Amino acid sequence: MSKTAFVLFAHGARDPEWASPMRRVCAAVRAQAPDLRVELAFLEFMAPTLRDRVESLVGDGLERIVVLPMFIAQGGHLRRDVPLLLEELRQLHPQTRFELASAVGEAEAVVQAMAAHVLALAG
Repeated sequence: MSKTAFVLFAHGARDPEWASPMRRVCAAVRAQAPDLRVELAFLEFMAPTLRDRVESLVGDGLERIVVLPMFIAQGGHLRRDVPLLLEELRQLHPQTRFELASAVGEAEAVVQAMAAHVLALAG
């Protein structure tokens, strides 16, 4: 089994239904790659937090954690807040390798999927 985990990291919201698309993405990844460890975490308003999720993953023996921001683009949270969170986690778990991926909305495949959706709506 791989010692790598992916954390789908979303902003969070007060409405619990807001996280439904994130849960669907997580479930789809798990269905297509059952041996890949994929979890959800949230910046605020929802649980688990990134720190809570990382504590669980490190406790399970994961050595590399890739944080994938489920954001449309890189903004203040991704430029300032998330790097600080990751630095804190690196200090707490120096044996674990942390990587921050680009915002999911910046991936070309996601951009093209959004464009295809607009075109589908346009008929």
